Amino acid sequence: MWRSVRIVPGWKHTETVVSVPADKSIVQRLLIMSLFCRGETRIEGSGFGSDCISTARAVGMLGAEVRLECLGGAIRVSPSPEGLVQPEGEVYLGNSGTGMRLLSGVVAGYPLDVTLTGDESLMRRPMGRIADPLRRMGAQVDLLGAGERPPVRIRGGRLNPIRYELPVASAQVKSCILLAALFAEGETEVIEPAPSRDHTERILMRWGVPIHCRGNSIRLKGYGRGGPHFPAGTWRVPGDFSSGAYFMALAAAEPGRSIWVRQVGLNPSRIAFLEVLSRMGAEVTVDREPEGEWEPAGSVHVSGQRLRSVEVSGEWIPRLIDELPLLIALGTLAEGHTIIRDARELRVKECDRIAAMGEALRRLGVEVQ
Repeated sequence: MWRSVRIVPGWKHTETVVSVPADKSIVQRLLIMSLFCRGETRIEGSGFGSDCISTARAVGMLGAEVRLECLGGAIRVSPSPEGLVQPEGEVYLGNSGTGMRLLSGVVAGYPLDVTLTGDESLMRRPMGRIADPLRRMGAQVDLLGAGERPPVRIRGGRLNPIRYELPVASAQVKSCILLAALFAEGETEVIEPAPSRDHTERILMRWGVPIHCRGNSIRLKGYGRGGPHFPAGTWRVPGDFSSGAYFMALAAAEPGRSIWVRQVGLNPSRIAFLEVLSRMGAEVTVDREPEGEWEPAGSVHVSGQRLRSVEVSGEWIPRLIDELPLLIALGTLAEGHTIIRDARELRVKECDRIAAMGEALRRLGVEVQ
């Protein structure tokens, strides 16, 4: 049920400090990969959104005991000693494209018959991009929706290593293949057209998986049938950069305003938006936490200035795919024409973000092509 919302300007403070929820990309990866652990995995963060909860429930349907500590800000996962179990009915993932694509890679390694489904929005997302590599590895994958869309039925088992070149840069597809490769005999190589976020690789490295990243190539040596067994432990997840980016953009949009976003993830594959803000004229300062953590984190300070237009394309796009709508909005306040190219991936998100942003801006009187 839709409700109208009235927004009244009222930001009176020139200096503001905010914190954001735990990075959902990382949380969902940890939830799914905790299925490989012996014992309880504890995932700590400052808050968990609906996608994380949907993925946690899906993990529970596959045999794990999942407990959410609302007050403590943690999710505890204890997988079944027998590994994944045959779920009763379809596994529902809400609106989580990350959950559906990554879990597909894991399920492909087990002798199970699993159907993954989701809400109306997720059922419109293309899944052929994961079906092709999984089929090449030996899994039986059926896309039950029209136009290679969900539900996704997977009958897994013995998998083979492959060498796969991604047609488009996609961290979700890359991660799906890498997780399936854990069950293959031999080495799998994934080649990206451009670098995408590398949370999966960092988590696997911390667990000691034989994975090697060089340029746009990622090579992983599998454990064979049965897959890996990782030690359980505690993971502290930094704040979600994409959530913090909204507050950064808010400060950048108004000269004289500034904001601190505390305890936010600073993974190099995720922070291109900061570089773009600097190119547009905003003052950006990054206070990094001491090195040594598996995921870089720290605080970001942004001060608003008079903005100038920018052009982004090519390898920039995968590094700020979730921040592109924000960049479009900031472009309306910048001098000159802001141009974004090679952003076709925005058309196959939970909605066609390009069309949605264009329509919204036209209603506000902005010229958009």
